[in-house]
Amino acid sequence: MLTKRIIPCLDVTLDEAGGTVVKGIEFVDLRKAGDPVELAKRYNEQGADELVFLDITASHEGRGTMIDVIERTANEVFIPLTVGGGISSIEDIRQILRAGADKVSINTAAVKKPQLIKESSDIFGSQCIVTAIDCKRNTNVGDDPDRTILELEDGTPAWYEVVIYGGRQPTGIDAVQWAKKVEELGSGEILLTSMDRDGTYDGFDIPITKKLSEELEIPIIASGGVGNPEHIYEGFVKGKADAALAASIFHFGEYTISDVKEYLREKGIPVRL
Repeated sequence: MLTKRIIPCLDVTLDEAGGTVVKGIEFVDLRKAGDPVELAKRYNEQGADELVFLDITASHEGRGTMIDVIERTANEVFIPLTVGGGISSIEDIRQILRAGADKVSINTAAVKKPQLIKESSDIFGSQCIVTAIDCKRNTNVGDDPDRTILELEDGTPAWYEVVIYGGRQPTGIDAVQWAKKVEELGSGEILLTSMDRDGTYDGFDIPITKKLSEELEIPIIASGGVGNPEHIYEGFVKGKADAALAASIFHFGEYTISDVKEYLREKGIPVRL
């Protein structure tokens, strides 16, 4: 059985220091968590399987990703590094990979220009291309045949709507249908974030995580809502995710990567210790 991956996430915003890791709730109310390079070094030493670096305001602010911070981070870590935020062209992807990233994550640009997924996977290989899908629950189900209706924990029917520009703009696109298209276009992985769970410590959004994990062949990275190691266990067992991404519990010292992996190992989940 393949080992399950534990992936810390660095949500970074541009500031006077050049870049600061932040964490919010449902993509807002951001609080500072530290220097991205120092945090990356810490997680590398703790045994993280990969690292995700997301420049979360680049698309909204209409600027490119922080190349210098990526270069400094890549110099300090010896695990796969995925970088996203403000990536909208083949040249952007080429620059990010040259700066030391192993993979790139595209989100807003993928929704606006789906062909970018195919072009980039053809050029750089699908293993380099991660499509990030940010989605939000919508209980106004209507009768649109293109919507995939799922049952929430309390039995309420809902569909999941793709949102872009850091959660600022709803698209009307069904997340399940979009994920299937993303796979067809050649993306190697999907980074799935439930905006409703982001930063809440309530656990992963199991209905959408499970649906995508069952429907798609490519790996699903679950993101949004981790408050403790049990939530990660549930993401793997109930959500059937291939990898779990978390931020707050690691940034603010509540748990280490080792704590989480030891918990998972005791529960019978295969992890790399």
